[in-house]
Amino acid sequence: MLTSANTVTNVFVYGSLLADDVVRVLLNRIPQNSPATLHGFHRFSVKGRVYPAILPVENKNVTGRVLQGITAPELDILDKFEDFEYEKRLVDVSLLDSSDTLQAYTYVWVDKDDPDLYGEWDFEVWKESKMKDFVNMTIGFVEEQELPESKPRVATYESYYKPNDGNNLST
Repeated sequence: MLTSANTVTNVFVYGSLLADDVVRVLLNRIPQNSPATLHGFHRFSVKGRVYPAILPVENKNVTGRVLQGITAPELDILDKFEDFEYEKRLVDVSLLDSSDTLQAYTYVWVDKDDPDLYGEWDFEVWKESKMKDFVNMTIGFVEEQELPESKPRVATYESYYKPNDGNNLST
């Protein structure tokens, strides 16, 4: 879908982007947002990652929030941040502070048969144990994007969360 520079859109977030600190690093602002539910999806933990994945699962729901008024350049930043592990999809979400349903983009895990998906990812546990390091990794990602040959986010993540350093445990 082609979008012009002044087009704005909504994005449903459900993982690390629930943290204002992460959003502020990426977008240099906190967009207007509303709590929302995505019906028919489940939020999984991912072995070896500190961020979650969602996939369609009947009779499940994912709570998150809708970032509103996201510009085309901001959506491009989010696309790069989500990288190749996710695909952007247009979904219907229910706002929790009203009875409204609206369309928003969200990022769905590409590998629906990924054996590394398990259980349920918990934002509050992540916030307590992983958020500070994740914000630092995100700062590194943003700085990397300004270089002529920037690395994709997954490469930045993997260089930041080296195996066996204690940071790579998903909870």
